[in-house]
Amino acid sequence: MGKPENKVETRFRDGIKALGGRAYKFVSPGCSGVPDRVVCLPDGRVIFVELKSPKGVMSKLQIRRKAELLQMNQSVFVLSTTEQVDNFLRKIRGELYCGIHTP
Repeated sequence: MGKPENKVETRFRDGIKALGGRAYKFVSPGCSGVPDRVVCLPDGRVIFVELKSPKGVMSKLQIRRKAELLQMNQSVFVLSTTEQVDNFLRKIRGELYCGIHTP
């Protein structure tokens, strides 16, 4: 059936695409610990997302990078389950259709 993380990743990627956005896989050479997805939405918004397996935990460095991004008013999410992905997509869909733009 495949790894649970693959199911989460596929649901996430397909959901973002259905909203008209893109979820780019992100690697930052020389700056470890950054979120692994950069989501670009049709309203011009960019969201950073760290995808984890259902039992995965963020490293200390990932926690620090998330805090740095939040201090700069960036949107950062950590998603580990298909339920979390579905909730995230519902939130984003509502914001896109209602014109709400919250960090």
